[in-house]
Amino acid sequence: MNRLKKDTWCTLKLAFPIIIENTLQTLLGTTDTYFAGQLTDTAIAGINITNIIMNIFISFFTAVSIGTTAIVTRSYGKKDYEKTNKSMVQSIIIGFWLGLTIGIICFIFYKQFLMVSKTPKTIIEYATPYYFVVAIPSIFLCLQLILSSCLRAVKDTKTPMYITGLSNILNILLDTLFIHLGYGVLGLALATTLSRIIGMLLLFYKLQRHDTNIKFCKKDFVADRKLIKTILTIGIPAGAEKLIMRIGQLLYNNMIISISVTAYAAHNIAGTIESYSYIPAMGFGLAASTLVGTSLGEQKIEDAKKYTYISYLLSAICMIIIGAVFYIFAKPLASLFTTTKETQLFVASVLRIIAFFQPFSALVQVMTNSLQGAGDTKFPMYSTLIGIWGIRLGIGYLLAIPFRLGLKGVWYAYAFDLVIRGLILLIRFYNGKWEEIIISVDKK
Repeated sequence: MNRLKKDTWCTLKLAFPIIIENTLQTLLGTTDTYFAGQLTDTAIAGINITNIIMNIFISFFTAVSIGTTAIVTRSYGKKDYEKTNKSMVQSIIIGFWLGLTIGIICFIFYKQFLMVSKTPKTIIEYATPYYFVVAIPSIFLCLQLILSSCLRAVKDTKTPMYITGLSNILNILLDTLFIHLGYGVLGLALATTLSRIIGMLLLFYKLQRHDTNIKFCKKDFVADRKLIKTILTIGIPAGAEKLIMRIGQLLYNNMIISISVTAYAAHNIAGTIESYSYIPAMGFGLAASTLVGTSLGEQKIEDAKKYTYISYLLSAICMIIIGAVFYIFAKPLASLFTTTKETQLFVASVLRIIAFFQPFSALVQVMTNSLQGAGDTKFPMYSTLIGIWGIRLGIGYLLAIPFRLGLKGVWYAYAFDLVIRGLILLIRFYNGKWEEIIISVDKK
């Protein structure tokens, strides 16, 4: 019993700062949506176009950060600090060139990206200035995500929390200032990018001063092809899993736009509110990923299993409570983001659907992160492919268009996807295939 309490406390100690960090990170995005709503619903839709595009590229950033976590946690668990430092350095090198490349791509193909959803011209007018200031300097976001992963991998979850909090406060202050000065959507974009730059610089500074074992200087920044390959081999399937999800989102956004602009705005608002429900699951999932990787580095497979199940239980409890809040306070929550009555009704109906699938959302998050932390990144990728393209898009289209359920139909399919995918991932984890993957990865 004492050991269970100790393990639960260990999980909570890692997860709680991540939950706070993710809350603040989500608030960072919500702030722009809130201020855009003070302008017009069309401004909300314009900002969301950029966010959808960025979410696709974040999939590539995620590939590096997950690969980093898997390698660094194992090395740190073994107390192999030389490899820990080298893995961090290689991740930063990858992140720099990846972020720079994607920024250039965003600049060259901006017209194609903004029109990919057949976006109406009224929305494009708001999307363009936000896109140029947020998407093109994506290198700062890329490095910010990777540096945060490095710190979490060595069990420092508090620093990313504090820095995200500071970035959030700065973003709110700058949003308020720029809106007051009449900069509109451009001002919201400037606030977001400036906040990311400062956050990235602070994370790098802190990483250098984490402890005496984590130290690197300019001469360490030399590419190690073997280690880069290892990071990418583990990370690419995880990144592909996120990419599959984001492209799927892009496609069913096309479907929602075809329903109506009101439905599209409501979908964006509901999605923004729903993003808060993921926060506990993401927090406990990332904690599980770190603890699984560290436990396997210490050759403690049973501990890895135990931390995963504890993480899910705690996550599910939190998300059931959040689901109840969504159901009871659906209308007041909707009214925070829009004054349009029709949009409010759409949002409220979606939130009441969201309320019922929270435990399965927790299951998907925790099991995916645990498997990825163990190096089993391909299976979550395959399950996401089936869930997004087969269920969300296929069944979502049938429910929304032929069966005329509209926006509700899209979200019914969303819920069905999470139920099926959560159960599949649970079976995978229970079968223990990931144990063999880790043993092969760790061989010298």
